[in-house]
Amino acid sequence: MRFPRLRNLREDADKTQEQIAAVLNCKREVYRRYEAGIHEIPVWALVKLAEYYQTSTDYILGLTDIRAPYEK
Repeated sequence: MRFPRLRNLREDADKTQEQIAAVLNCKREVYRRYEAGIHEIPVWALVKLAEYYQTSTDYILGLTDIRAPYEK
């Protein structure tokens, strides 16, 4: 499954795939495959990216167009 918002969020933050891979503690190629939809992104990585970009996992998954994170 492809999640185009992964790329959009990364580009909006002016980050490279290498930099985001470092946030996830993985290789750039692994992150590239998540972004391209070749491999499904694990839940732990999705949560970490939502925290990093200060958004919700639903936004990254395309389930909502509201970028703001949910209140805790």
